[in-house]
Amino acid sequence: MPATFITSFATSGPGARVAVKDLIDMAGVPTTAGSRAVAEAAGPAAADAACLAGLRAAGGQVVGRTNLHELALGVTGINPWFGTPVNPLDPSLAPGGSSSGSAVAVATGEATVAYGTDTGGSIRIPAACCGVCGLKTTWGRIPVDGVRPLAPSLDTVGPMAAGVAGLILGMQLLEPGFAVAPQAGPPRVARLRVAAAPEVDDAVTGALRAASWDATDLDPGEWLTATTWTVTLLVAEAYQANKEILERDGDRISPDVARRLDAGRQVTAAAALAAAEGAARWRAYLAALFERFDLLVTPTLTILPPTLDRATELLESRCTLPVNLAGVPALALPVPAGGPLPASIQLVSAPGSEERLLAAGSVIEAAVAG
Repeated sequence: MPATFITSFATSGPGARVAVKDLIDMAGVPTTAGSRAVAEAAGPAAADAACLAGLRAAGGQVVGRTNLHELALGVTGINPWFGTPVNPLDPSLAPGGSSSGSAVAVATGEATVAYGTDTGGSIRIPAACCGVCGLKTTWGRIPVDGVRPLAPSLDTVGPMAAGVAGLILGMQLLEPGFAVAPQAGPPRVARLRVAAAPEVDDAVTGALRAASWDATDLDPGEWLTATTWTVTLLVAEAYQANKEILERDGDRISPDVARRLDAGRQVTAAAALAAAEGAARWRAYLAALFERFDLLVTPTLTILPPTLDRATELLESRCTLPVNLAGVPALALPVPAGGPLPASIQLVSAPGSEERLLAAGSVIEAAVAG
């Protein structure tokens, strides 16, 4: 049986069909975080997470609670406790994580919109693996009250959908009154030239050309350094958020997740301080870039979606972590790569600019489809 959902619900009515990651509280339903150890100790949530208020007010239909990489601390989407969601592009491929079930739910049409969380790429990586769209929102824009924390200085909630129109709907449910705001002319674009597989690099080039966007090449050195700082902060905070379960049930947590939590335990105060100081410098660096450019462009992944036996390659191929460190929004959307599998382009913009970012995404989406 497909492992897309941990819990499914019967639905009726005209409202949008929405899947909700099982990290987000729903009143009357336990939150499992994709973990048997958590699930066995969890009682029904007392209230909805704050981010569900718009969905409820609009009459949205929750079709189910989606599966995820255990504790949201992983990028492969492989889950030994609840099963691994099947990638609809090809069952041999990793679905990506941690919001694996959310990506699969919209890719198969089981939901029009899915809610995911993104701490280091957990919306954008599975979107890239499953050939769908995902939006990492500005840190703090969508409330995370009632969402199980992983790394609070990085955690965000955002929508996933088969196309940009679905992301717009998702934002309207998360933030009633949301509307896109297209730019009057072509955006000022900078392309961070991270090393990528040739077919991925060509796919990004092709998407920019299709949209008739001129891009200024930038050296990715600062981007790569920011990746290291983000990893340090993420695992340190993840350990603090999960140390009780690690100490109580460490032998019942997936080995890869336990290793990351243990790595977080070993982060020294000096290392955490250096990473926090680096984060401040990184935010200032990006703020200066956004005075010159409207969009920064990278691949979402530097490789095409990998097979399940190569899924750990996603750890090194993701171009997502610096976005979380800066707290800015980013959009991942599929672009043709000359073969059966799509690549994914990542568009990054200034804090609070999701309205313009999704408008830009619509331009890329229409251009590559034409």
